Amino acid sequence: MGLPSKATHQQTRAHNTALVLRALYDHGPISRAEVARMSGLTRTTVGEVVAELVKGGLAREVGRGPSTGGKAPILVELVDGARHVIGVDLGEFAFRAAVVDLRGRELRTAERPVDGLNGAQALEVVYGLLDELIRDASGVLLGVGIGTPGIVDAPSGTIRWAVNLDWQDLPLGRLVAERYGVRVEVANDSRAAALAILLFGDDDPARRGSNLVAIKVGRGIGAGIVLGGELFHGDGAGAGEIGHVAVEDDGAECRCGRFGCLETVASSRAIVEKATRSAYAAPASALGRRLTQSVADGRDRLALDDVRAALADGDPEAAAVVAAAGRYLGRAIAALIGVLDVERIYLHGSVTQLGAAWLGAVRDEARRRSLGPRAREVSIEVVPPMGDLVVRGAAGLLLTSELGLGAGPAAAAAR
Repeated sequence: MGLPSKATHQQTRAHNTALVLRALYDHGPISRAEVARMSGLTRTTVGEVVAELVKGGLAREVGRGPSTGGKAPILVELVDGARHVIGVDLGEFAFRAAVVDLRGRELRTAERPVDGLNGAQALEVVYGLLDELIRDASGVLLGVGIGTPGIVDAPSGTIRWAVNLDWQDLPLGRLVAERYGVRVEVANDSRAAALAILLFGDDDPARRGSNLVAIKVGRGIGAGIVLGGELFHGDGAGAGEIGHVAVEDDGAECRCGRFGCLETVASSRAIVEKATRSAYAAPASALGRRLTQSVADGRDRLALDDVRAALADGDPEAAAVVAAAGRYLGRAIAALIGVLDVERIYLHGSVTQLGAAWLGAVRDEARRRSLGPRAREVSIEVVPPMGDLVVRGAAGLLLTSELGLGAGPAAAAAR
């Protein structure tokens, strides 16, 4: 999308500033002339924008670059610590927040357990985290970004439905904005993770305008979809809710009230439940021995770590459970490949700790059920370690909306 046909002066300035910031973000230190060449702006415009950025502390001059025959150009770079954002991850067992800089690096963190809390209690935990970080914050705070499970209406910051948190039609963005007087962006946690991969997971800036899908596989399952460098939310804010797509006829009841959803067969909860049943049926197996120890410790079921350990011991019962879960996820991924034609698919979340056996089952099933030529070109990988994806992606919501950093050309032009 280009600029509006009758762009206001303010819109034009914001557009130009976003283009210059992106050049500094992706390629700095860089000369003003090179910024002009990359952005398509005139040298005069670039000079004016850079002067404003330097005055505001967002950019600085860092010496001269190599000469190409005339006077050596002065180089300019972004000041990574000039602005801060608080990113919040409303996770499965704990809420975690961090103050991050413009590169998504965590400067200060805070965390609170939430397992077993009701909706009102969980909201108070959010406030407690933000109270702590805002109180200790230094520098200029752009705002707060929040990644949360559930169906989220991103423009209004309203959580339409989050099963785990017992939230329905909660105007979280408005509540936080009114309490702290800052800009707030809220997105589904899978979309926040996808944005983190887009902004911080690739050293090639050109790929930030491409497509990818990031699938979180934990207690819940959801996909964050990026098309043309932009998060795709869908018409009803429910894009990527693959965890509640039915994949098994006459399957188990899901937390959403339907039956046979992907979460009932491929989530960490489903894997643990099936492994526990296998352990009771085969007490001499590695799973069975671990269950015996769990019962001695006062627990009546296994944990995901037990499944991983039994798998590493070569237990066939554990291998069967893990392979079945991987195959179900692979089927869902095959559908995404067929519909979206996306070549980069990333997996993250607690279930990825099950390693090569699980990933192999996911890949095999996805490729077996996809159109042959496309299946060979798709990359399905576990996200490499890069910190808390949701925290960084939630912060990225502010970096893109407020500064235009990291967004694709179309996104920057539309602001």
